Amino acid sequence: MSENPIDPSQSSAPPPPPGHPSGVAADQRQWAMFAHLSAIAGAVLTSGVGGWGTFLGPLIIWLVKKDTMPFVDDQAKEALNFNITVAIVFFALWVLVFVTLGIGLLIAIPAWFVIGIAWLVFTIIAAIKANDGVTYRYPFALRLVK
Repeated sequence: MSENPIDPSQSSAPPPPPGHPSGVAADQRQWAMFAHLSAIAGAVLTSGVGGWGTFLGPLIIWLVKKDTMPFVDDQAKEALNFNITVAIVFFALWVLVFVTLGIGLLIAIPAWFVIGIAWLVFTIIAAIKANDGVTYRYPFALRLVK
């Protein structure tokens, strides 16, 4: 029995992977995704949507990575601005409740529910887009951090 030598030119090893089509490095895409998802983790670990925990994660990631990773700088600021905006809206709804001596709950409770669902959906979409290397802009966010 004679064995045929393996011809290296005929190997079945896949070629090395090319760069990502977006041109954004994998580590930057991953950190940008973490910036968005850290808002969900913050909501779970603290006081829910609109609480301080939702913008703590994006803030930390932005402060740590802003000088070394331009894509992360952009996306972490976007996540931070969006979560600050949502927190301001939640706070304004609480003010409405107190000013109206509780009657504002008729508006606030449905608004909190709708805003909370929209916040979750937009945050997940942003994380997916960031992981794809696509610059994502939330549909409504005050640009407080520039």
